[in-house]
This record gives sequence, C-alpha cells and structure tokens, in this order.
Amino acid sequence: MSDTRVPILMYHAVATDPNEATRALSVTPEAFAEQMAVLADRGRTPLTTAGLAACWRSGRALPERPVLITFDDGYEGVHRHALPALAKHGFPATLFVSTGWLRGPYDTGGGLDTMLDWDQVRELAAAGVEIGGHSHSHPQLDQVSDATLRFELIHCKEIVSDQLGSVPASFAYPYGYSSRRVRQAVRETGYAQALAVGNGLARRTQGPYALRRVTVRRSTDIGEFERVVEGRAIARTFAGDRALTKGYAVVRGVRRARRLISRSAG
Repeated sequence: MSDTRVPILMYHAVATDPNEATRALSVTPEAFAEQMAVLADRGRTPLTTAGLAACWRSGRALPERPVLITFDDGYEGVHRHALPALAKHGFPATLFVSTGWLRGPYDTGGGLDTMLDWDQVRELAAAGVEIGGHSHSHPQLDQVSDATLRFELIHCKEIVSDQLGSVPASFAYPYGYSSRRVRQAVRETGYAQALAVGNGLARRTQGPYALRRVTVRRSTDIGEFERVVEGRAIARTFAGDRALTKGYAVVRGVRRARRLISRSAG
C-alpha cells in the first residue's frame, strides 16, 4: 500500500472565456466535463485531500483506483461549471481558497478573475467539496518573513473556520512553493496535510506536507489527460515544467538569502 501512486489533479479556473492572467491554467467547461467522464469510465474513485491523508496516516487501504480532484485560488467557475460535472458522477473534490481573493468582507482585490463569494463556497462545501486553505493573499510563502508567513496561514484558517463553521484540515502552497520553514509553519498552524505541485504522482513516502500534484491546463488534450491519470509519460509530459521549477528554485533561494543579509546589515 505504501507504494501506491495516486494522481492528484490540480485545476484553477474553469471558464469559457477567462482573462489572460488565468487562461493558460484554465480549462473549458466542456473539457472539464469530458475529463470527469474519463475518470468515471476508467473506474477511478475520487477522494478528498483529507480522505487520502487519513488513509495513509492510519494505514487503511485506499479505495480502488484512487484519484484526487483539486482546485486552487477560488474562481467562480468552480461553482458554475465544475460543480455540476462533479455532481453528475457523485465525485468529491477539494477547493483551496485564497481568502483575500474571494468576494466578500475580506476581499483585498487581488483576485485574478471573477472569484467565488462565500455563499458559493458554502454551497460547494455542502455538496461534498472539502474546503482547504491557500493563504490569504497568495504570496510566495518561502520568500516572506516569519511574521508574514504566520499571518498568511493563521488568517486564512480563521476566516475559513468563521465562514464555514469548520476548521480547514488541508492546505495547498501558493505557486507550489514551500521550504522546510514553510512546511513546519503549516504544520504548526494546525493543517494536517499540504499539497505542493511537483508534477508527479503522490506517494505516501513524500510525507503529508509535500504531496505532489499534476497540472491540468488549457493545452491538456484528452489523450494527455488519460496518460497522466494512468501515470504514463509523466516525466516527458512535464519535463519543461520541472526544468523551470528547478531553475526558479535557485533564483528564489538567492533572493531570500540577499534579503536576509540586507536585513542583518541594516
């Protein structure tokens, strides 16, 4: 069981005509519906993030052919377009919300496109969608100060708890970026598990705070989707993403080191 590899699908906007900021990482409603039908036809059993982590934490057996369907940020199309497709197949999912991006009393104006409001988030939760945290203002958490990091994690958790009446158990790192410091802070904040990106299949051995996901984007055709879900040609499909991620990780590390040196010098 410990070697079971699970595809965790990462979606963002589901929209017919998204703006340029979200287009590349969006999917059309028709593509999303077709992808959900593929999962059903292949006998896949969707879980929530909390459900997968609970199985791996307790040693319980996973269901047959597990898969996770996750959404980041909180775009309005998750309610308008994704929810009906999920409901058609009885699929659960996980939505990771950036609380400062959602429409309502905590909106900081940073949302990249039309975002969910809290009534819609509550309707998603009532329909079986797990609501997790994705920070408050969606920064690169590995680049912010300790105080800002704590604020981003705690404020997000408190807002979700207040709006939904339940404490979020799962977290997803904005941009997929984390570090040992960030993962420790996420654990100390009370999140039981967290998702990165990594563009690989999730395994128990990755640990509960660094589970990998695979990106589904507007350019993902149905053939590529089927291959990714089955775990075929993952390295080739995401070779470009991985190279960019590794290179940018070095750049971000240098930037943070320079900031720390600058602060100590001042």
